Amino acid sequence: MYGTKGKIDLAFEYQSQASILRPSIHSRRAKLTVKFQDLYEFTVEGNVDDVNVLNEVREKVRQRGRVWLELEASKGANWYLHTTIGQGSALTPSLKLSALANAITLKKLIRKGVPPVLRPKIWFSLSGAAKKKSTVPESYYDDLTKAVEGKVTPATRQIDHDLPRTFPGHPWLDTPEGHAALRRVLVVYSFRDSDVGYCQGLNYVAALLLLVMKTEEDAFWMLAVLLENVLVNDCYTNNLSGCHVEQRVFKDLLVKKCPRIASHLEALEFDVSLVTTEWFLCLFSKSLPSETTLRVWDVIFHEGAKFIFNVALAIFKMKEDELLVTHHVGEVINVLQMTTHHLFDPDDLLTVALDKIGSMTTNNISKQRKKQEPEVMKELDQRIRRLNFLKMEGK
Repeated sequence: MYGTKGKIDLAFEYQSQASILRPSIHSRRAKLTVKFQDLYEFTVEGNVDDVNVLNEVREKVRQRGRVWLELEASKGANWYLHTTIGQGSALTPSLKLSALANAITLKKLIRKGVPPVLRPKIWFSLSGAAKKKSTVPESYYDDLTKAVEGKVTPATRQIDHDLPRTFPGHPWLDTPEGHAALRRVLVVYSFRDSDVGYCQGLNYVAALLLLVMKTEEDAFWMLAVLLENVLVNDCYTNNLSGCHVEQRVFKDLLVKKCPRIASHLEALEFDVSLVTTEWFLCLFSKSLPSETTLRVWDVIFHEGAKFIFNVALAIFKMKEDELLVTHHVGEVINVLQMTTHHLFDPDDLLTVALDKIGSMTTNNISKQRKKQEPEVMKELDQRIRRLNFLKMEGK
């Protein structure tokens, strides 16, 4: 039987060992894995802190939605269309100033995030999709859908193979109705542009466009403007030459923007394209949570494909300390995958992408691409020659 003093001493002893005898509440919560739905009804896994972050993001989205709606009330429903600063005497100085003010406001707002309810019309207008659609008859999509129905090509066979693997478990995409809608968008585009046809990765991009745009036709035109105007040429053609160019440009940028990381990964003989190829082909849709991906797309549709490099560099930059202590390739991949899968707060990523990576102009990126193109085409040509030689030897 312990006396009173003995009990007090024992209590103090237990308290001093509490951190050893049992994990803290925070560490237990961090290890507790739960499943929950994000803003676009994807089921994701995370800990309790991730759930709290997602709830905070939902509140931010609501607050930003109010800002956009207030601007629409004061400036007009389509105020964001009046951001082009015209030339010549037809436009008065006051109108030019108004357009400039709108352009500055719009850029800031888009970088902070377009509310989900407004994304369909904002994207459709600012990306150029509306203008592209206006150049063809109103019935273009329906006519093409009917014209290609029942036709079988290598592209349609690959699309059919990939449909069940596109965001499995999603309450709408992974249903007969969702599969049918996604199939039509992809098949119709494969006939619109036979050079692209269909490339794995486009299924994830088109699926997310469907969720945002709500209608097949609008998703189709967003896919068209993305592939034909926003992204670099030949990213999705048979030899993926455009994607290879982008990977080379990214590697050069990593050396310039994150030299310590680039040097460490080179010492490990780690090829960053092992992870970044999927980022570029799927536009992060397979790697980042949905709202984070779409926040990235907000900027891409307004400022162009150069922002893809900012985001990819930011992911490495955010985990610089962890990456610098990795010892093998598997560790590097694990750090990057854990990072992307848990980036539930888009602001964390975009703050680094916009503020810490620094500005990269479209002109400079274009120069880098032109610099890399000859070497990429040379390597692809050598690869084709080797394959043809092996085929000849096999006969």
